[in-house]
Amino acid sequence: MKKLSVYTLLFFATVVSLVPFYWMFINATHQSGEIFSVPPNFLPGDSLVDNYTNLQGNINISGVMMNSLIITVIYTVLSVLFCSMAGYAFAKFRFRGRDQIFFLLLLAIMIPSQVTLIPLFQMMVKLQWLNTYQAVILPTLANPFGIYLMRQNMKAIPDELLEAARVDGCGEWRIFFTMILPVMRPALAALAIFMFMSQWNNFVWPLLVMSDKSMYTLPVALSTLVGFTRIDYGQVMLGTTISTLPIMAFFLLLQRQFISGLLGGSVKG
Repeated sequence: MKKLSVYTLLFFATVVSLVPFYWMFINATHQSGEIFSVPPNFLPGDSLVDNYTNLQGNINISGVMMNSLIITVIYTVLSVLFCSMAGYAFAKFRFRGRDQIFFLLLLAIMIPSQVTLIPLFQMMVKLQWLNTYQAVILPTLANPFGIYLMRQNMKAIPDELLEAARVDGCGEWRIFFTMILPVMRPALAALAIFMFMSQWNNFVWPLLVMSDKSMYTLPVALSTLVGFTRIDYGQVMLGTTISTLPIMAFFLLLQRQFISGLLGGSVKG
């Protein structure tokens, strides 16, 4: 009886959490006038193709989608790599000033991102990087939170395991790529999801450095659909749906890593 109550509660909680997504998907197939009809229509409409055609004509949805994918994938891969390398150094190497540098890193987490917008923008202007992918990707690659997360997870790896590898003649690069990273798959998956979502949904910084419409990312392009006099909510809902799908797919791709043990890879032959 207790299990039945728990499963019933979880079922209703799941339904409640999925209703907004279902409402968004359904409205992507309707025109604006149909979205606000009373009573509301919970069945798919026949305006999906029209909404996509209008969306393509207004913001070039396929082009901005490709921009967002290129920027987000490159950023996620490089950021996870750099954060894991820095986390490994802070967790497993002893050098002068290590604790002080890490303390400054923790302080950097507390600095609002808005404070750095003006100096970063001036830097991009001097480098002539406006309207380029690197202007969006490079400034935040070494994410303080990512470094902190990897450092805390890597401290759980036994030092004796690394010392044994060094005695056997393994170099630091080989230890890092063949021993550390396989063991850290759950933490790497969590960090990759965080970085992917933060860059995919990034709005303010791409808005500042991308003035060419052909270089817009998806959040910036979708913001142009909201006008002063008229808003086509069918297009907005379809654009929001398209922007949601990659995040859901990426999460589903990496979700299995969350249930594996932190040191699961160290016991495999």
